[in-house]
Amino acid sequence: MPRMVRCGLIQATNVLGADQPLAKIKKAMIDKHLKLIAQAAKQKVQVLCLQELFYGPYFCAEQQEKWYALTERVPDGPTIKLMQKLAAQHRMVLVAPVYEEEMTGLYYNTAAVIDADGKYLGKYRKNHIPHCHPGFWEKFYFTPGDLGYPVFETKYAKVGVYICYDRHFPEGARILGLNGAEIVFNPSATVAGLSEYLWELEQPAHAVANGYFVGAINRVGVEKPWAIGEFYGKSYFCNPRGKIVAQAGREKDELVVADLDLDMIEEVRRTWQFFRDRRPETYQPLTAQSGQARAKAAAD
Repeated sequence: MPRMVRCGLIQATNVLGADQPLAKIKKAMIDKHLKLIAQAAKQKVQVLCLQELFYGPYFCAEQQEKWYALTERVPDGPTIKLMQKLAAQHRMVLVAPVYEEEMTGLYYNTAAVIDADGKYLGKYRKNHIPHCHPGFWEKFYFTPGDLGYPVFETKYAKVGVYICYDRHFPEGARILGLNGAEIVFNPSATVAGLSEYLWELEQPAHAVANGYFVGAINRVGVEKPWAIGEFYGKSYFCNPRGKIVAQAGREKDELVVADLDLDMIEEVRRTWQFFRDRRPETYQPLTAQSGQARAKAAAD
């Protein structure tokens, strides 16, 4: 009998402009997501992931200290405590991406993973932090992650998380597979004209190379006053063969739901023995920063 898991992704527009009080912005986005989470529960979603920095706009479009006030402790902040209650209420695994404060002045782009009984399982901190293209000034806000690439054994599946810019780096995607991930979620914020041609290329490639499912999320809309571009949505699930099996549109709030047969992972990996045929002893140059160091690693 197939091991089916019903999974969901939420993509959403920002409710208020950046000129509103931060507490008001945050409450409006959380209220919106409460309704969308309730919709997912009605559809009997078992594992649900929200979008990157879900309770606000993509504030990295500018460099302003005021946005530091959106940080919370994880798991002891109010948003994760609320998500724990919702997870237990709906018997649903929740992946909740927030702006984390480890201590004053030390902040991370983080996703908390909460089991279906409301238990906090742990967190992933975004490892690859961009500071490129006008409007993606993330190093002003985030410290690179220091927790590696954890995989969380939830009630329904083994879940890994990769956040936005991480998806351009195959190394971490491979480690998630080696760590046992069955579903990897990538909550993102990316705009048309910059990455859209890669959106349906890179993550299905990760799914194929590592034999797992991927849930990719992108927010929607043009966020003012910055207008750095259109967040084009198109959130989707793809299977271990790289086929997109469910996808949202590009213009509106949407809940994407897909029934994923986790038995497909074993079937695909028996066909494509990528883990068996790896040659890790030849990969030392991957961890070398300079050309000279890579040459030395290859010689050794």
